[in-house]
Amino acid sequence: MPEVVFSVDQSLPMGQQKVPGHNRWHPDIPIAAEVNPGDEFRVECREWTDAQIGNNDSANDIRDVSLDRCHMLSGPIGIRGAEPGDLLVVDILDLGPVPQETGPAPGQGWGYTGIFAKVNGGGFLTDEFPDAYKAIWDFHGQQATSRHIPGVRYTGITHPGLFGTAPSHELLAKWNERERALIATDPDRVPPLALPPNETDVLAGTLTGSELAAVAREGARTVPARENGGNHDIKNFTRGSRVYYPVHVPGAKLSGGDLHFSQGDGEITFCGAIEMGGFIDFGVELIKDGMSKYNVQTNPVFMPGRVEPSYSKFLTFIGVSVNHSTNTNYYMDATIAYRRACENAINYLEQWGYSRPQAYLLLGSAPIEGRISGVVDIPNACCSLYLPTAIFDFDITPNAEGPRKADRGDCAVTS
Repeated sequence: MPEVVFSVDQSLPMGQQKVPGHNRWHPDIPIAAEVNPGDEFRVECREWTDAQIGNNDSANDIRDVSLDRCHMLSGPIGIRGAEPGDLLVVDILDLGPVPQETGPAPGQGWGYTGIFAKVNGGGFLTDEFPDAYKAIWDFHGQQATSRHIPGVRYTGITHPGLFGTAPSHELLAKWNERERALIATDPDRVPPLALPPNETDVLAGTLTGSELAAVAREGARTVPARENGGNHDIKNFTRGSRVYYPVHVPGAKLSGGDLHFSQGDGEITFCGAIEMGGFIDFGVELIKDGMSKYNVQTNPVFMPGRVEPSYSKFLTFIGVSVNHSTNTNYYMDATIAYRRACENAINYLEQWGYSRPQAYLLLGSAPIEGRISGVVDIPNACCSLYLPTAIFDFDITPNAEGPRKADRGDCAVTS
């Protein structure tokens, strides 16, 4: 096993760890550990909400979760010799839930998927699903099952939802400027268009006093992906992947977390993956002046690993950029088209006995494939959603007899 350079006691909140992590992006958060180019090392991670979610049959914790505390990130890890303008080459060697351990924290033998309430995070279909729901998943080696979504079992593509390098002060200022400008276009929108700096529940490693206050005022929230990497939520970003991160500060300051046991393309419920705590093993190298050499200026580049389930048969749902309930056409809008594809899949699964929230949770967590299929045939963009048929313990495909609607229980709901 590689050396553990950032350790986590899963029984304690991130702020009580021997070396705390952080929940904002800021260049002044101090390095928690340092490695050399060529090193291989392990980083342990808390689940992204800092284990606010429990293994139970109520979605009250999803409804009431404090997003001010999220995401809890492990690091920063300093890479000796890294300078602004370099590319940090990061190999994902291995990752998974907490090894050989069962307990109360996500990742200790179980994980969860949540539909976040519209007033507290929302999701891709938040207008149709404004309330909170939850599904608990039990881990069986590489596979997951859920008492809240019976009839399915699938192999997860374990991956980190979030890793990135620290921004420079200049880059951080650009983020805050453009996101505040976006919010100003519709400041009362629910959910909001973006999340500006928020001084509540800020954690910045070992910083205290005025230094912590500066991070609280300026630090960027970790919800979106940005130029430094961040919250990409790419399901194929798994073992065997190689990522080329732009370096913006001395030492690069690599941080991350938000580990996923499985996820569908789009993570459509907002907390659509199977969330867990766990570990991730890295190898790192540097390409000096790599940002200029390869013109990688605004976002990372990555090579996906070869580790993914070998599903070969899919039931595919298509969506176009039309709102059928209002008979409104949108011009080449792939977001609308993928939303329609998701809704079409939910409508179909409902005919087999799943509730609509169950179907939505399933599409967020299962290894579905989302594709932009056509963006040239005016006026309708076309997107498609590929649902593996083998994840079900019954034949989900259409037949002459019609769907066999069974009692499939329900997911966890609020009280």
